[in-house]
Amino acid sequence: MNSGLRLFFPLLSAIALTAGLQSCGTSDAKDEKSAAAEAAPALQAFALERSNLSSNIKIPGELIAFQQVDLYAKVSSFVKKLYADVGTQVQEGQLLATMEAPEINSQLSGADSRLKSQEAIYLSSKANYDRLLETSKTPGTVSQNDLDIAFARQKSDLAQLEAARAALREIGDNKNYLTIRAPFSGVITARNVSTGAYVGPAGKGSELPMFTLQQQRKLRLVVSVPEAYSGYLNDKDEVSFTVRSLNNRKFTGKIVRMAGALDKRLRSQHIELDVANEDKALLPGMVAEVNIPLNSATTNFVVPSTAVLNSTKGVFVIKIADHKTKWVPVTTGRSEDGKTEIFGELNDGDTLITNATEEVRDDVTVPAVKIGK
Repeated sequence: MNSGLRLFFPLLSAIALTAGLQSCGTSDAKDEKSAAAEAAPALQAFALERSNLSSNIKIPGELIAFQQVDLYAKVSSFVKKLYADVGTQVQEGQLLATMEAPEINSQLSGADSRLKSQEAIYLSSKANYDRLLETSKTPGTVSQNDLDIAFARQKSDLAQLEAARAALREIGDNKNYLTIRAPFSGVITARNVSTGAYVGPAGKGSELPMFTLQQQRKLRLVVSVPEAYSGYLNDKDEVSFTVRSLNNRKFTGKIVRMAGALDKRLRSQHIELDVANEDKALLPGMVAEVNIPLNSATTNFVVPSTAVLNSTKGVFVIKIADHKTKWVPVTTGRSEDGKTEIFGELNDGDTLITNATEEVRDDVTVPAVKIGK
């Protein structure tokens, strides 16, 4: 018995010592986890709000003349004299060129002679009808049939007289086409004929215009805005642009005309801006870099760009509700100055994590949250 007891008590002491050590280890581990939880920094978050994100895009545009016209000869003729050349400043109605066509003068003389002949015929038939009408007042002197025939002839001769007058006016109008005048004030940018050249509506002389006239004191800036940004455009918005060939000098203009439809090939909307150019520093054909403001008429949710999580599963923001995280799928809009528009199942005042990372898992408890602005 004494030998058994001597073996039992040391074994019991070893078991008690082991149990005590395990108990101390478990307690220490719990204390370490609690301390770690207390020491973990609070997650930075913010309250979701709506606002209007102001941004802009830079798109190339082209400057064109406010008005441009190619001037052709209306009738077949030869250039008699030119009064303007490339670079000439002209005013509306100013004479640019005169042509000559001898056959038109002959046609005019013939038409004038036919008109005079027809006037004489009409006067004769009218006098005859007037005499018969006066004689018919005496009963039995003139039959009603003769009176009707005389009246019909007078009307026919009057119609022929009007036709002769119209023919004379037509030839006179054609003769007026022998002079070319400026339809508006501007500058001649091209001249393709010389004195003595044949011009007209048909033939080799009509392949190129006689003159090209441009109005340059005011220009059009033509821009094609992609479909994604067309909804942000507003009429009368002021737009700035620069021209590289002028050392990136800054100019301004206003959106005046919007097509209201998308180009089927480019999927973009055609817009035009009117640009004052009194000093003629800008030239038609120049390429400009246009800075177009994108101001939405409605307010959307705007968050810091760091709050948007781009993962392999999609695009999310991390929402905190009841001290738990929730990955909310969203779609993004414009981004500017570290802020991004988002669209999804969100409400005003929702708490979102400022720096969203995949380390913050979905549906986990958040020990502490610090809400900032």
